[in-house]
Amino acid sequence: MVQVAPKGKLFADFEESFASSKAMYERAQGSIAGGIAHDGRYQKPFPIYVSHADGAYKYDLDGRRIIDYAMGHGALILGHGDPDVRSAVHAQLDRGTHFGSGHEGEIVWAELITQLVPSADRVRFVGSGTEANLLAMRLARTYTGKNTILKFEGHFHGWSDYLVKSEKPPFESGQVAGVPDDVLRTVAVVPTNDTAMLEERLALQDVAAVIIEPSGASWGQIPLAPGFLQKVAELAEQAGAILIFDEVITGFRWAPGGAQQRFGITPDMTTMAKIVAGGLPGGAVAGRGDIMTNLEFNSDPAAAKRKIIHPGTFNANPMSAAAAGVCLRKCADKSVQDHCDAMALALRVGMNSVLERRGLPGCVWGDSSAFHIYLDSTPANRTAGDLQIPEGISPETLKASAKAGRSGPLSVAMELEGVDLFGGGGLLSVRHTPEDIEFTISAFDRSLDRLVEDGYFES
Repeated sequence: MVQVAPKGKLFADFEESFASSKAMYERAQGSIAGGIAHDGRYQKPFPIYVSHADGAYKYDLDGRRIIDYAMGHGALILGHGDPDVRSAVHAQLDRGTHFGSGHEGEIVWAELITQLVPSADRVRFVGSGTEANLLAMRLARTYTGKNTILKFEGHFHGWSDYLVKSEKPPFESGQVAGVPDDVLRTVAVVPTNDTAMLEERLALQDVAAVIIEPSGASWGQIPLAPGFLQKVAELAEQAGAILIFDEVITGFRWAPGGAQQRFGITPDMTTMAKIVAGGLPGGAVAGRGDIMTNLEFNSDPAAAKRKIIHPGTFNANPMSAAAAGVCLRKCADKSVQDHCDAMALALRVGMNSVLERRGLPGCVWGDSSAFHIYLDSTPANRTAGDLQIPEGISPETLKASAKAGRSGPLSVAMELEGVDLFGGGGLLSVRHTPEDIEFTISAFDRSLDRLVEDGYFES
């Protein structure tokens, strides 16, 4: 699909329909750096602004109802405003928002994680997914005595200096704005699904940890080849490297115990955020007891030298703990994941059927309750059905398309038709209904009409 400047009827319609959001964006640029609070919300010609949300819907400043597939960047598997989560947060608000002391809620929260997540012997709370991965790396380095962290091209692990390396195309780029070269050299990167290169790099015996999104890069935008995740686990163990699953998105979504439960592969450590905090701010690191012990205070001098420094003003704050307790109890019931998976499957099948019927390039793929949309070319294995791995399209192409998805014309067209995507795709919740799926498939069809009319498929 040809990417052109934001002009033509599509963008003119958008500016007219979302005039209140345009005015709000212009106002934001006067005080917010970049005009947005999160890079993922960037959109040409401007992002939409929301006044309130409920269930599977959010409402723009003019009261227009929009089916939401961002779902709090994946955090809201229960949908917006789950009544039980809301009641728990309201009750906690009356008791206090920050004690500066321990409280029972943090223990209940940790106990729920250890009950659900196979790798969780012990838990430590943090403020976000980025913080969770920073702590996991520090734990791995302390435990192994090695310094190098190994990651895979295109995999997203937050915005820290270390793990932004090779997250976006071109993957081979050795520079990241604002990050010293000395820091980047502590992170090794290998191509996704390349077992030979992984084995060759681990043979150097300097790797403290291998970190991976068990879904594939950016919740499956670049899927993992069959058997690759198991091979990663085997090679990491042989090399004496700690295996870290970044389950910030897959945790409690791919299964009650996350992707590790779904795939039957238990890592040494797991990092979590989003759903783990019930949709409020918060994250966690969980792992083997012998690794997590390096967070403990110890009177033994040798052990004391290995004590990892880890404060954090809002770690396990009572508000997030209250929301998390309710959310994780609900997520323990597999019917939550089954419903979300079924809705996502129906959406992928329906959208691929539209593309097949119209003879337009592209595909819709994904796993579990996620979907991704690509409109530049047609993979060899596209049918009017489900698709998990697009064949014949390079990982860089898939990731570049996803990166452009939020700012691309499809997102604009879908918003005009009453649907908000997330990063060129989306994530489902228990509040999405079959009627929402039918509406979204029809909205996708109408959006393609808009793109055809404005010449976006012309070569």
